[in-house]
Amino acid sequence: MSYTIPKETLTFFKKLAKNNNRDWFNEHKPEFKAIETKVKSAYNYLGELMDAHDQIEKIKIFRIYRDVRFSKNKLPYKTHFGGSYARKKPELRGGYYLHIQPNNESFIATGFWEPNKEDLFRIRKEFEMDDSEMRAILNDKTFKDTWGDFVGDELKTAPKGFDKEHPAIDLIRKKQYIFIKKYSDDEVLADDFLDNVNDAFKNIRPYFDYMSDVLTTNLNGESLL
Repeated sequence: MSYTIPKETLTFFKKLAKNNNRDWFNEHKPEFKAIETKVKSAYNYLGELMDAHDQIEKIKIFRIYRDVRFSKNKLPYKTHFGGSYARKKPELRGGYYLHIQPNNESFIATGFWEPNKEDLFRIRKEFEMDDSEMRAILNDKTFKDTWGDFVGDELKTAPKGFDKEHPAIDLIRKKQYIFIKKYSDDEVLADDFLDNVNDAFKNIRPYFDYMSDVLTTNLNGESLL
């Protein structure tokens, strides 16, 4: 059995964007819960597809309620679904994310959003020593056609202790190592959407294998596990 993203998902979020208040949401909550059940099934189905080529340890589908305590935006509800897929730790690094939002704002993301200080330093030292393997992955046609290039935050200059003239400084100065692939509303609602997402996630694997190897070894290549 295959699953799809129901069309009413995008329709509901468009209406919610115009009526983002508790009264309206509570009145339409049964409609939302029915949609949520179908979408959760789709997220879980994608997890099953991914388990055939990876080891998914945990699927987390985020709640619609926004935490407004420390935000200037006081709107109470998100106007999208988001869910993450964690790989088996500690040996498998990296993560997956699926974001469903109307008006062609849906996307998938993979990689390392907020690497801790130790991981970030280890990645940068690897690129300082040898960036050839990472370049080969980035320049592979299948990989490039699927994911393009890195996106995310980076420093304007070299991190402390690194040479700003280093040939791999474009990789070293990054603070995040993530890839994003966007989808139109029509693509999201297509029957083969989740299969396409699964194929894209499958194509990230050379990158994850490489980064997992880096982050589970020291600079001499000796295992830390």
